[in-house]
Amino acid sequence: MSTRRLRSEDYNDYSSTDVTPEGSPPGGMNGFAHPESYQRFGDTNGTTWYQTLIHLLKGNIGTGLLGLPLAVKNAGILLGPVSLLVMGVVAVHCMGILVKCAHHFCYRFQKQFLDYGGAVMYGLESTSSTWLRTHAIWGRRVVGLFLIVTQLGFCCVYFVFLADNLRQVVSAANGTTNDCSSNRTVAMTPTMDSRLYMLSLLPFVVLLTFIQNLKVLSVFSMLANVAMLGSLIVIYQYIVRDIPDPSDLPLAAAWKTYPLFFGTAIFSFEGIGVVLPLENKMKNPQQFPVILYVGMTIVTILYISLSVLGYLRFGADIQASITLNLPNCWLYQAVKLLFSFGIFFTYAVQFYVPAEIVIPPLVARVSERWGWLVNLLLRVALVGVTCVLAILIPRLDIVISLVGSMSSSALALIFPPLLEIATFYAEGMHPLVIAKDVVISLFGFVGFVVGTYEALVELAAPTAAVVNTTSAMV
Repeated sequence: MSTRRLRSEDYNDYSSTDVTPEGSPPGGMNGFAHPESYQRFGDTNGTTWYQTLIHLLKGNIGTGLLGLPLAVKNAGILLGPVSLLVMGVVAVHCMGILVKCAHHFCYRFQKQFLDYGGAVMYGLESTSSTWLRTHAIWGRRVVGLFLIVTQLGFCCVYFVFLADNLRQVVSAANGTTNDCSSNRTVAMTPTMDSRLYMLSLLPFVVLLTFIQNLKVLSVFSMLANVAMLGSLIVIYQYIVRDIPDPSDLPLAAAWKTYPLFFGTAIFSFEGIGVVLPLENKMKNPQQFPVILYVGMTIVTILYISLSVLGYLRFGADIQASITLNLPNCWLYQAVKLLFSFGIFFTYAVQFYVPAEIVIPPLVARVSERWGWLVNLLLRVALVGVTCVLAILIPRLDIVISLVGSMSSSALALIFPPLLEIATFYAEGMHPLVIAKDVVISLFGFVGFVVGTYEALVELAAPTAAVVNTTSAMV
């Protein structure tokens, strides 16, 4: 999008000084507003339902998917998939809450659209607490901070994933053949450090983030989805063969490792930050609720099936990413390259959210003449930060759990139920709805505290057999 559009559409929505009529949209707190009654006309040049679905899938299917088999190991062969299903249902429900509250305030304040932070800010202004109303702007700032940390955390992981996949492919290139026997070993050829691969990738990632139009980006997202789908099909066809007797696998793992499961799982359901931006850019936003539930159902089924089958296939030997367990032959080397291709373009989708938070208010401070240059320079700076952090952080597998527990849990589980209470409490809420929201928020808060603590302990504790971090997410 142009600098003018960033200034006139996105940034102007960052205040709540409008004096507008009160009232709830038809449908109120019972669900999404009825399509005919919700006055949300969309953008005539916006994305179609198919392009939005592609972006939604792309925003939720990333490196976290490949780490879910290890997450199930940390929870147990029974407790793991059950927990994934519950977390999937709750996460999608919270996405629906967020969209519903945004619709409510769009109708109430005659806004064309709202972002996550704007919805929280208006929610705080709707409460009966004078203190909360006075400090409502901090709701936007806190959500913005969590969104920036979460989405840039995803981008850091993507840098490591891309670099390590390329490094392993290059290292095994001389010994790679068509023999895909699982017991075959390949001599790895020394190659440059993964950190140098990250620096090599930096210019290409920067150029990718210069694409600021979601409609244009949807073409690349479609190609990425096809590449990742192809690689997942190959992974599935391998792990469903010769599954050993699962009787030795524990139904429930030790409770000490469950917080690591929680962090990885909630990290995988990483799409709540892109929900409202995608809905805001649709040509027909009334179609979004159906797209959300259909898309997230596909994502949840994919998560549970791959995590369970992967753990069943490799058992206690499952590694940080399931691709590490695949044989070193050209077929499975191609899987790494295909998935890397998909992750490369996923970076742009995840980067879109923090860029929309950080860049517009800064661009608005300069003249129109220099706006486009400042926009591009800020994008270079943000991408550079994710690259530097990826180089500096030693154990990205644990950091995934840390980012998931600390930031993703707040955005996906804690804030949306509290927002629903703040939005609709004054209009009357059923006690069961209030109880449901409180339980979800408490669950997210416990996961936030315990998961963050355990991840920090694992990150700081010296380990006798530390896996090389540059291969932890490959």
